[in-house]
Amino acid sequence: MSNTSVDELLARKAEAVDEIVDVDEPLVKLVIFALDERFFAFKGEFIKEVIPASEPLFFVPGMPASLQGVINLRGDIESVILLQGLLQLTGGSESSGGSILLGEAAGIRTGIRVDRLLDVVDLPESLLQATPESLPEALQPYVDALFEFQGKAVTLLDLEKVLDAYQQGWG
Repeated sequence: MSNTSVDELLARKAEAVDEIVDVDEPLVKLVIFALDERFFAFKGEFIKEVIPASEPLFFVPGMPASLQGVINLRGDIESVILLQGLLQLTGGSESSGGSILLGEAAGIRTGIRVDRLLDVVDLPESLLQATPESLPEALQPYVDALFEFQGKAVTLLDLEKVLDAYQQGWG
């Protein structure tokens, strides 16, 4: 091979590198948690804080079963709700374990009791999959997408729809 041929090949390679466009894929921040051994997530933009479940929880008489109680968070009284009834899950976060996700959407700010906080991740939007029609009927109105996390299926819930349903009196 002559030097001219090598020079031509290097020039072509340099031109090809110049043509490569660097595109950053949009990421979505997700807060992943477990309820009854199933994985769920909310978009991070709606979760304001993760609170240890060790905060004292005060029962409020006469409230629906979905309202576990209220907590005093730095002088603000915040409700703590359970999603198991809405999502038709059995068992759940009746204990004092787990975490509380302080979320805000649909004009409501509330704590959401979860069994375990698993992770907070930035995920490429392309990894979010459309919801299948085979999804349980109780979940369909509240699910935005599905994705995989550590080899398990995760259901991305729409916090605005969840809290709107709560406001409409599901619990």
